[in-house]
Amino acid sequence: MKNTPSYSKARAQYLKSQKKDLSLIWVGRITILVAFLGLWELLSYTGAIDPFFFSSPSRVATTIVTLAQEGNLWIHIWTSLYETIIGFIIATALGFLLAVALWCSEKLRKSIEPYLIILNSLPKIALGPMIILWVGSGSGATIVMCVLICIIITTISMLNAFISCDNDKILLMKSMHANKWQILTKLIIPNAIPDFISALKINVGMSWVGTIMGEYLSSKAGLGYLINYGSQILKLDIVMASIFLLCILATGMYLLVTPLERKYKK
Repeated sequence: MKNTPSYSKARAQYLKSQKKDLSLIWVGRITILVAFLGLWELLSYTGAIDPFFFSSPSRVATTIVTLAQEGNLWIHIWTSLYETIIGFIIATALGFLLAVALWCSEKLRKSIEPYLIILNSLPKIALGPMIILWVGSGSGATIVMCVLICIIITTISMLNAFISCDNDKILLMKSMHANKWQILTKLIIPNAIPDFISALKINVGMSWVGTIMGEYLSSKAGLGYLINYGSQILKLDIVMASIFLLCILATGMYLLVTPLERKYKK
């Protein structure tokens, strides 16, 4: 009991230090962003860079307001967000289940693993015309593209996490007559949670890549469509505004994952 006040004081100091470090990190992030935007605006204003090709933060803001007033911006944002979230969920779930199946069967894993590596190196954009023929144009093709880009990465990441589990712990559970399902649910999957969260963080970026690629191919709405449309009519302010909105949405998805990382950090 005598050590309780000392412990509580040390705990409070530690939490205060952690909070201070987090505040400094956020100040650093905001400072970098403000400095980048300010330098970009300054270079554009002084003519050091051509605003026609590089735009500027003020022109990007004006373009976003104009698009919002026209009433189409929210349709494009919602279309891309919807396609990305659906593709993200499907790819993550299927990749995880496929990794479980490969872990359960060593022969199946050794048979399929080389093909996963080969498929992962295949440029998915080359499958674009075939995807359109398979599922048609529009959101369906975009979601399929998103899934194809994310699913193999998820499978490989989770499979490596499953295999890397401490073999001594597996032998210990086997000595206690645990079956394969018990080993999977009580040891393998809990041990792989940090790696699963890392896969989620990777999929946040890759799913947006897949969505933009899919919208480039066949969509008539979405941020990818706006980027393609802006480049075709040489209105690069639209391109930069779409990229800026894309960054905001991707950041939002990333911030939803980071609390899980802190909770299950190894």
